[in-house]
Amino acid sequence: MDHVFRRWIPIRMFGATLALMLVCFGAIWAAPPGGEQDTIVRPSPLLRQEVPDDPYIPMPREGRPTSPGYRFFGTDHFTVQVNTDSLGQNILGDAANEPSIAVDPGDPNRMVIGWRQFDTINSNFRQAGYAYSNDGGVTWTFPGVIEPGIFRSDPVLDSDTAGTFYYYSLSVPGGNFQCEMFRSTDGGATWDAGTFAFGGDKAWMVVDKTGGMGTGHIYAYWSQGIGACDPGFFTRSVDGGSTFENCLQIPGGPFWGTLAVGPDGELYVSGGGFPNFVVAKSGNAPDSSQTVAWDFSVNVSLGGSLQAFAGPNSPNPGGLLGQSWIAVDASGGPNHGNVYLLASVEPFASSDPLDVMFARSTDGGQTWSVPVRVNDDSSTTNWQWFGTMSVAPNGRIDVVWLDTRDNPGTFLSSLYYAYSTDGGLTWSDNQRLSDAFDPHLGWPQQNKMGDYFDMVSFEEGAHLAWANTLNGEQDVYYTFIPNPVQGVAERDPRGGVAQTPTLFQNYPNPFNPVTDLRFRISDFGFVELKIFDLLGREVKVLVNKPLTPGEYTVQWDGTDDAGQPVASGVYLYRLAVTPLQKGGSKEVYTRKMVLLR
Repeated sequence: MDHVFRRWIPIRMFGATLALMLVCFGAIWAAPPGGEQDTIVRPSPLLRQEVPDDPYIPMPREGRPTSPGYRFFGTDHFTVQVNTDSLGQNILGDAANEPSIAVDPGDPNRMVIGWRQFDTINSNFRQAGYAYSNDGGVTWTFPGVIEPGIFRSDPVLDSDTAGTFYYYSLSVPGGNFQCEMFRSTDGGATWDAGTFAFGGDKAWMVVDKTGGMGTGHIYAYWSQGIGACDPGFFTRSVDGGSTFENCLQIPGGPFWGTLAVGPDGELYVSGGGFPNFVVAKSGNAPDSSQTVAWDFSVNVSLGGSLQAFAGPNSPNPGGLLGQSWIAVDASGGPNHGNVYLLASVEPFASSDPLDVMFARSTDGGQTWSVPVRVNDDSSTTNWQWFGTMSVAPNGRIDVVWLDTRDNPGTFLSSLYYAYSTDGGLTWSDNQRLSDAFDPHLGWPQQNKMGDYFDMVSFEEGAHLAWANTLNGEQDVYYTFIPNPVQGVAERDPRGGVAQTPTLFQNYPNPFNPVTDLRFRISDFGFVELKIFDLLGREVKVLVNKPLTPGEYTVQWDGTDDAGQPVASGVYLYRLAVTPLQKGGSKEVYTRKMVLLR
């Protein structure tokens, strides 16, 4: 979304502006469970729209000046710049923001990131940029853009169980808002010609990967009044994106939000509302023989409201300061079926500009908990913006956001992370994952750093696509955040040992061609040290024998059990120790390492 007009609206005025728009922008249809149609009013997100306000300026990438691409490999995460040339160098004078990420569920080494690509910082004309990785995000290939010279924005990516990648993209042909769906069957290297997919400004979409009757269905929604089929603002595809069904309305009129598919294929939609947030649910969405019907729509409090377009007195002058995120636990564990809602909000009850707030439902979205704050700073002057959430298959909730706490009184922001392993009842201490950067770099020509980040969580960790200015300009980055609870022993319930083994981070990391793996055991035991890929396939056995107490170092030379070199990428090394004297249970520890060829 971008500017229809340029008068900045102070952040404290935005809620009042939305209230006024309740009258100005009319009513929508809402179907309650009983089937009768009621007329309700809703706030409108029409303050900004994505429009081509600058001409296209062809700028070939070949021969342009470069600087070193950003790469950071730490012991607890790694970050690499995505929009680089073939040598991994940063391309000077371009810009990239508003990224979305998709990961192949069958091979997490394969992933694609899409973003708004500005070939030159001298023009706000943007296109559908993309890059792909086949080595777990260690390296990226940036071929260019989908449909060069065509104005595109609001990229949203996802994948299906077969490894097909989908790229949902806004265009404005003839001033009409619509989206096209592009598909890639070769890991993001090439894309088809695209399919008309209705859509509109500030869209989102999701692909059903449950394995049930709705597997492969694609669901999308956008802001009402800024789309191809008003008053409808929701569509479904039941044939893998080849065609899309006629548009429907969503009760409650959510906007600036996301969708999630529950473990039984049920569909949830979240978004801003007035005065709270809106969550709508459809239980029949996976049934292709039925028109999507909505079971209910409820108001959910996060203790504040979404904020946007606050001008230079905010971290993101011309954009959103976050959208709403909805996710569902499909772990099969004690929190299975829980529904979670998160957003960066301006609190109603304090002068704090923005906090990351979370609420949960344990009854399929019908009722919701009191909201809790995820950021743990004590100040009421810091901005916690672009709050982003995803849930791993084991139920771990991952949350990231941008935070100004380290530079109070400024908009200099750092990436922060927190997680929950108990369904959001408690949260980890906040962890800083990046240096501070200036989000105003690029403004006013690129009048915002986008409207969102995007994250996908697996058991081994979270895959994050985000934007920052660490290289002095707006660029797109990938960060891998390993499972923070790895290294906690997986104990058999029959008992444990008094002193646990220790598995250290490998050194060097990343490495090529050899790295040292160090571990310590406190009791005589049978020890297994093995290498696995991200799919859990065994690559090499390094230790498989009884060992006495002590500290050991084993080298791995990047080869498999057959002595053949393995490809660059992210690998797991797993230590399993079974005490042989005390009758204790096996304990298993896992860490990650990166091989660079």
